[in-house]
Amino acid sequence: MKLFVIAAVLAVAAAAPSSYKPEYKAPAYAAPSYSAPAYAAPAYAAPAYAKDNKYAGITVTSQSDERNLDGSSQWSYAQSDYTTREESQVQKKLQGVAYDSYGKATYEDVMGNTNKGSSYWVSPEGEKFTLTWVADEQGFKPKGDHLPVAPVHVYELPVAPVHEYELPVAPALPYKRTGLGYSGTSYY
Repeated sequence: MKLFVIAAVLAVAAAAPSSYKPEYKAPAYAAPSYSAPAYAAPAYAAPAYAKDNKYAGITVTSQSDERNLDGSSQWSYAQSDYTTREESQVQKKLQGVAYDSYGKATYEDVMGNTNKGSSYWVSPEGEKFTLTWVADEQGFKPKGDHLPVAPVHVYELPVAPVHEYELPVAPALPYKRTGLGYSGTSYY
């Protein structure tokens, strides 16, 4: 019965004449007019970016950005001055430390990111640089020919002197057993 009532109401609503007239035209309004401000506009010099920017001709020649459902991603770009950069990251299960309210440490698996990437660029002097890096649970490890390297240890470490000597041997003393303990008897 309810379905019949709903169907009847919908039929009446659909059969009712509409008040929409397709020949309706929106009213036209005159454009507003504003008077000039009573104060003078400040005169700022236009910035001269084009003549001071020595990198104005550098453009991005390629770019990519990929995000995956597993949390990994990779992106890269290249520019017209041969500068490139690429990086990728992967989510990895790592060992983490959590502390409870009593300060007790518990070790549990946590999700972390491991990143790796590389960059290439040419300095204004024309020197070419390549930098590669890895950042994981063992830290950040950059590599590049232009990075400083710690000096190699070339010294010979001194060796502690060894003294060879013999400890004097004490003569053996004969002991004989008594009821309450040992009693030493000297035969000298």
